[in-house]
Amino acid sequence: MDKCVQFMMHPYVATSLMKEKYLNSIDTFMEALKKEEFVEGHEVLEDEWRKLKSNPETLEESKILKGLINGSTALALKNLGKEKGAYTVWATFEKYRPLIKSEICKNSEKYKNAEKLLDEKYNLYM
Repeated sequence: MDKCVQFMMHPYVATSLMKEKYLNSIDTFMEALKKEEFVEGHEVLEDEWRKLKSNPETLEESKILKGLINGSTALALKNLGKEKGAYTVWATFEKYRPLIKSEICKNSEKYKNAEKLLDEKYNLYM
């Protein structure tokens, strides 16, 4: 069984509404990055990350979201002039980056797109 979040529901019952909400969160995260609203990017994934990390079936995928959240947070810190903190938090993104290319989720294209946006913003600001 694919352990991707769209198939995870508490108590392990999938619904199309939750799938849509989750996918919308990833899209909203990417829109925030495009607009350079890095704090908002962090906030938009926080609830989804908490849900994923509380379920053993999606714990590994939660680490992808943790990485994306930290990438966005690092950019926010850099924009606030907190350079040391920015690089420290970016290291957490780097720690979880390999999971984006893993086979945790069949539909990881959105994660790859988010990673690309984070890299683009990193090259501009860090």
